[in-house]
Amino acid sequence: MATIAEVAEAAGVSISTVSYALSGKRSIKPATRDRVLAVAAELGYSPNASARMLAAQRSQIIAVSEPVHADTDDTAHMTFAMETTKAARVAGYDTLLLVHDDAVEGMSRSAATSLADGIVVLDVDEDDPRVELSRTLSCPTVFIGLPADTDGLVCIDLDFEAAARIAVDRLVDSGHRALGLISHREDTVLRGSNFPRRFLRGFIAQAEARGVAYAVTHPHGHTAQGSVDRLLKKLPELDGIVLNTTTDVAASLSPALATHGLSIPEDVSAIAAGVTFSTGRFAVPLDVIPLDAHASCEAAVRLLVTAIETGEHTPQTVLLVPDYREAGSVLARSRAPLTPHP
Repeated sequence: MATIAEVAEAAGVSISTVSYALSGKRSIKPATRDRVLAVAAELGYSPNASARMLAAQRSQIIAVSEPVHADTDDTAHMTFAMETTKAARVAGYDTLLLVHDDAVEGMSRSAATSLADGIVVLDVDEDDPRVELSRTLSCPTVFIGLPADTDGLVCIDLDFEAAARIAVDRLVDSGHRALGLISHREDTVLRGSNFPRRFLRGFIAQAEARGVAYAVTHPHGHTAQGSVDRLLKKLPELDGIVLNTTTDVAASLSPALATHGLSIPEDVSAIAAGVTFSTGRFAVPLDVIPLDAHASCEAAVRLLVTAIETGEHTPQTVLLVPDYREAGSVLARSRAPLTPHP
């Protein structure tokens, strides 16, 4: 039997429009309603009776669990919260933002009191206590991020390991042989935040696979100066830097290198990878492999709304394919080629 998502795709409308056409809860254009009904009949879609009963009791609210920590990147935090809210609004839902540092308590309260019809889980740690809770809740949840144990969960995120591989390969294939990674703050990584760890593992594995020298550093403050100093001490021949870090640290890379008489890309090439921010206004714009919050949140809300409105909540992990965007911050070096990697 077809799902409501398949009807929506075939009819060229949103899931919420299909729901309104079938339930009559909201007025929509007759032509749109007729098209939806025709597609539903053609595909053999019939809303589950219990789902229809539950629909009358919905709050039309999606809870967004995004706890605030001492090391929270405010820019990324608000970007994901806003993109989730916008995607929910398009689908006909309001949002309830849960930011208390006791994320489990917030989710439990939301589910127990029926404040929300479903929950989007953000700022995911590898050993996240919300994982076990989500398996016990009656309302559906979707994680934007990958915990260590995804069994029984619906998760969506950028493929950070692939993003790291692409960044390393772009630098190595351009002749770079000494690569540095400026990661997130060490307390963020130690807390278990999933995406910096995944990117870090991908970077190290690919640098070793390509046979180049590498070093990793974590910023101690809000600038790249200390990280650049440490990288150059470990790798005097440093000629490529990958940034998987916060906006302020990435923006300060060019002036930090300048204190050592180095510039981008003439002396050191640089790529910002797995980041939510634009580098267009940096002193030197950087090549970027973006973490597209809009794409991640829109897909997560779509999966959640499907589960809410159909009762169908199939565990799955969706990894978004990284996209490389050039800005001229990688300059080819004349070096002997390495042995091709598999």
